[in-house]
Amino acid sequence: MNYQEKLARGCPSSGVGGSSAKLDVYNWLKDVPNILNPDDIVEVRFKNTRKDYYRNVNGLKLKEGEVVAVEASPGHDVGVVSLVGDLVLKQMNRHKVTYVDGELRKVYRKAKPVDIQKWEEAMALEHDTMLKARKIAEDLRLDMKIGDVEYQGDKTKAIFYYIADERVDFRQLIKVYAETFRTRIEMRQIGARQEAGRIGGIGSCGRELCCSSWITNFVSVTTNAARYQEISLNPQKLAGQCGKLKCCLNYELDCYIDAQKDFPPNNIPLETEKGIYNFLKADIFKRMYWYAPADNQPGGQVAVSVDKVKEIIRLNKAGEKVPQLMAEPVAVDKNEVLDYHKVVGQDSLDRFDTPSSSSRNRRKKKRRKPSPRSNNPSSTNQKPSGNSQQNYGKPGKPRKR
Repeated sequence: MNYQEKLARGCPSSGVGGSSAKLDVYNWLKDVPNILNPDDIVEVRFKNTRKDYYRNVNGLKLKEGEVVAVEASPGHDVGVVSLVGDLVLKQMNRHKVTYVDGELRKVYRKAKPVDIQKWEEAMALEHDTMLKARKIAEDLRLDMKIGDVEYQGDKTKAIFYYIADERVDFRQLIKVYAETFRTRIEMRQIGARQEAGRIGGIGSCGRELCCSSWITNFVSVTTNAARYQEISLNPQKLAGQCGKLKCCLNYELDCYIDAQKDFPPNNIPLETEKGIYNFLKADIFKRMYWYAPADNQPGGQVAVSVDKVKEIIRLNKAGEKVPQLMAEPVAVDKNEVLDYHKVVGQDSLDRFDTPSSSSRNRRKKKRRKPSPRSNNPSSTNQKPSGNSQQNYGKPGKPRKR
C-alpha cells in the first residue's frame, strides 16, 4: 500500500528486500510449513523499537507488512505485522512479552480504512506533543527529558518516554499532561542506550547503530573491556552516540580474556645486566610483549615472547639477571598481508593518463594528408634540395614564418 511508505515506523516488508524498520528480523523459515507455532502467534511492531506478540484467534491469513488492529488497554492499537511462522517463538525468548491474566493479547482484525485514518492522525500529533511536553516539564522544573511520544492507534492513550538520572516525582506532571492533551497518560523511563536505539543513526564504523538494528538487551560496559583489549582510553573514541561506552567493546572481550589467562603481569620491569626494561605494549594473539629501556637508552623496542617474559621474571625473583634482553623475531602470517587486486575491470587506475598505441595511430591517420603528386613520374622519388623553396597556400605569396 502506498500509505505505508509515508509512515514513520519503517517501510513495509517485502519478499525481496525485507523491511527498513528498526530491529527488523529476516524470516529465513518463510518457506517452511508452520509446525512449531500451532497457536499462530504473530509479531507486531509499533513505533521504533517497540514490539509485542499477539495470538491470531480469528485465523486471519496474515503476511509480513500488513497493518492489523490488536488488543490494547484500553481500546485497541494499530501496528504492522513484522514476523509470522515458527521463528516467532524464537523471537519471544529475546523480547519482553506482555501477558494479560497469563494469556497473550489478541489480533482483532486487519486494519480498516477508518482505523488507518485514526492511526495517521495520531502519528501526526506525536512531534508537537513531544515539544509541548518538554516545555511543560521545563516549567515545572523537573530534572528529566522527554525523549519521544507515541500515541496509541485509537488516540485513547499516549506513552511518554523520558530520561532521568534520579527519581522524578511526576504526579503533578501527569495531571497537567492529561488536561493539556485530553488523553490517558503513561510514563516510561528509558536509558541513554534505549534512546539512541529509538532515534537511530550511523556509528563510527559506518553501519547502523547496533542498539537500533539488533540489540534488545543492554549489558553494562566498563573501561576494563578497553584495558583487556589494549585499546587507548580515549573517551571521544570509546563513547557512542548515546554518550556511554560503545556496546561493541564487549563483543570480543571473552576472546581477549581467554587468550590472556597465562600472561604474566605487565607492570613488572625486566632486570638485565645492561639495564631495566619497562613494558610498552602487547600483541595478545601473537603472544608478544614489547619492552623499552627504562633509562631511555638508544636501542628501541624489544619484542619478547610471553614464555620468555615469564622465565625472566622468575629469574629476577630468584636474584638473577639475564645478560641481555634479546629481541625475538615476530612471525608474520602471509595471509594477513594486505594485497590489493584490480577489481574494476582488471584495469589500472592510471589507464587514462597514458594514451594507447591504437589511439595514437588513429590520430596520425586523421592528421596525415595526401602529398601533391607531380605530372612528371620521374619527379616522384626526387627530394628537394636545400636551396629550393616551397610555397604553400596561394601562388605568388611566400609562406609566413
